[in-house]
Amino acid sequence: MKKIKFFLFTMLTALFVSACGTTQTVPITGRKHNLLVTDQQVLSLSNQEYQKFMQSAKVSTDATNTAMVKRVGQRLATAVESYLTSHGAADEVKNFSWSFNLVQSKEANAFCMPGGKIVVYEGLLPYTQNEASLAIVLGHEIAHAVAKHSAEQMSKQIRQQYATQGVNILGSVLGAGDLTNVATSIMQQGFSFANLKYSRDDESEADHMGLVFAAMAGYNPQEAIPFWKRMSQGNNNTNDFLSDHPSDAKRIAALQQEMPEALKYYQAYQAAHTTAKKSTTSSKSRKSRRRK
Repeated sequence: MKKIKFFLFTMLTALFVSACGTTQTVPITGRKHNLLVTDQQVLSLSNQEYQKFMQSAKVSTDATNTAMVKRVGQRLATAVESYLTSHGAADEVKNFSWSFNLVQSKEANAFCMPGGKIVVYEGLLPYTQNEASLAIVLGHEIAHAVAKHSAEQMSKQIRQQYATQGVNILGSVLGAGDLTNVATSIMQQGFSFANLKYSRDDESEADHMGLVFAAMAGYNPQEAIPFWKRMSQGNNNTNDFLSDHPSDAKRIAALQQEMPEALKYYQAYQAAHTTAKKSTTSSKSRKSRRRK
């Protein structure tokens, strides 16, 4: 009997230890979260789902807008990678293999799968209207990937299964399933990155990070306010109680509070590039005088 109790205790201990996962810090916001899935697990599933999505999607035939999405996206990606590298997170950069796509759809939407697989729907462009506003949207979507919100949502589901497994162990020691397959079980339950609904807290965090990412890439973060006002006119999201996204009014208010932080990055970008332009112009002038 004592041996059975000891075995039960050992199994439960292993269960809760394995549930600890790894604690990571989200860039920009500094929030700490605990993840039970590895980058390799998430990226493998993401790549598979991305391939399936693109096989069924209709790629936009608008060459100008497609080029814009790729141009803005790559500029953001470069800024994000530079930030991560300079803040001691160079190891995270290897997880990104960027891809930017514009697809045919009247839906005003965009998403970014883990690993930097970004899709923009044509229906979003009438609301963005300019590259800076598009950068606000893409910055938000990239932020979901950088903050690993998908892994966080998966971890929540895994914890629920851990709890179920614990109950099973208590009911029947030998009836417990293999806990190492929990993550695989989650992945096989139709977990869709393209249709994933994040929590309101995740959405607010992505707004904050995305605003800063856009500013880092040299896009005016103040464009976020008129953009979200345009979105609110075509949207009934006025009550955030039943929504996974913050209400438009609260979202705009939060962005206004975060604007001073973003403007510092934007001003730093402007100053750095102004200095670079002056240096280039001066260099060209000296070369011209030498020729004469």
